[in-house]
Amino acid sequence: MRQRRIKISVAESEAAYHCVSRTVNGEWLFDDVAKEVLRRQIWQVADYCGVQIGTYAILSNHFHVLLNVPQQAPVADAELLRRYKVLYPTPTKYQSARLAVVEAELITNGPEALAWRKRQLALMGDVSQFMKLVKQRFSIWFNKSHQRFGTLWAERFKSTLVETEDRLRQTMAAYIDLNCVRAGLVSDPKDYRFCGYAEAVAGGAAAREGIRSVTGGRGWDEAQAHYREVLFGTGAGLREGAATISLDDLQRVIDEGGRLPLATVLRCRLRYFTDGAVLGSRAFVEVQLAKYREKTGRRERTAPRALPTWTDWGDWTTLRGLRKRAIG
Repeated sequence: MRQRRIKISVAESEAAYHCVSRTVNGEWLFDDVAKEVLRRQIWQVADYCGVQIGTYAILSNHFHVLLNVPQQAPVADAELLRRYKVLYPTPTKYQSARLAVVEAELITNGPEALAWRKRQLALMGDVSQFMKLVKQRFSIWFNKSHQRFGTLWAERFKSTLVETEDRLRQTMAAYIDLNCVRAGLVSDPKDYRFCGYAEAVAGGAAAREGIRSVTGGRGWDEAQAHYREVLFGTGAGLREGAATISLDDLQRVIDEGGRLPLATVLRCRLRYFTDGAVLGSRAFVEVQLAKYREKTGRRERTAPRALPTWTDWGDWTTLRGLRKRAIG
């Protein structure tokens, strides 16, 4: 039987999402220039869409981003114009002329203004539209600058709905920022230019606000110290290839009955952080599943599942998709 894909959305309230997208065939296509362009476009599109970035990581063949999507609220015309100009900082002559007409009609609420406003609002406050815009805009730049054509991305992005609870968001953020460590690129994520933590340490105001948001709104000094403690569970152990846990670490885990400190678990790639449709407390996951069933009329054969007993996850559970590939 063909398995269905579950798509969970919490558009009526604030929500956090972990999104990841990979290149076609997993090819290592992105050099430092491409990573820098993608980094800038992620921030640019986030500003336009009205979503907030907690952190991100850009590797040679994929990128991660932790997004907070605020509760939907009216957007004034002046703010729509500001966001539009963020997305198109150097408009063509046609775009400039078109925008001049729109600005004039916004005063009288003319038909051009109504249509323009509707198009802009449809792209805002939505994780799918954010990812679509980022991937489309970057694909155009990449293909043009590398004299190539065709698809750049392997598939529709994967996303996990994350409960907006401080410890859970910190864990998800650390998982993302530690990508460069798991890949063996650096031993300290602050040394990897293309992740949110490194940008925050380097003084990026928006990146610092993102780290502050995932640590409960602490001041930067306190947030940085707290978050660094979470990240530096990666300090010990040798890496061979993609491995991040040594044989000595493995023996200690066995001696401890298979339970790992949370910081050590973060050094490993967890499918629960990329392939789960929803991640949070059991009550949170059950509420999202009930909303999905009510919206679609389907009675899917799935239920909240506790995370494995590698470490003390508390009440965290996940809703896994009904297919082997992740949820979009």
